[in-house]
Amino acid sequence: MTQPPGDQDPYGQQPDPYTQYTQPYAEQPPGGGPPPYGQQPAGPGGQPPRKGFFGSLFDFSFEHFVTPMLVKAVYIVAIVALGLGWLIWVAASFSQSAGLGIAVLLLGPILIFLYLCLIRMTLEFYLAITRMSQDIHHRLH
Repeated sequence: MTQPPGDQDPYGQQPDPYTQYTQPYAEQPPGGGPPPYGQQPAGPGGQPPRKGFFGSLFDFSFEHFVTPMLVKAVYIVAIVALGLGWLIWVAASFSQSAGLGIAVLLLGPILIFLYLCLIRMTLEFYLAITRMSQDIHHRLH
């Protein structure tokens, strides 16, 4: 229990003047504060309000975000598209010349890896912006 500044405890010592400012924050009940990133606030009955993909996609008030649901699918499509694109690129370059085909066969994965890193960073950026927006929205409401 915190005593007001200036009062002495039974042992004759002055209480720490900063305790009155930090103590209320240290004794918060469990479950307080905004929900963790990526989770919607609890609705009636403690259940999070959930809209499916299409419900969120056609939410014209933009209360529910689609980005967290799309990121995994977009990343998988990007990996598959890059792999197929590389295979087509290898086949097309071998049809031009054997030397070009070998060069694409050996150097292509490096370029594909760099491009995949760029796609991953871009998707993480979009997801981070969405999560910041969710957190700000929860803190304001």
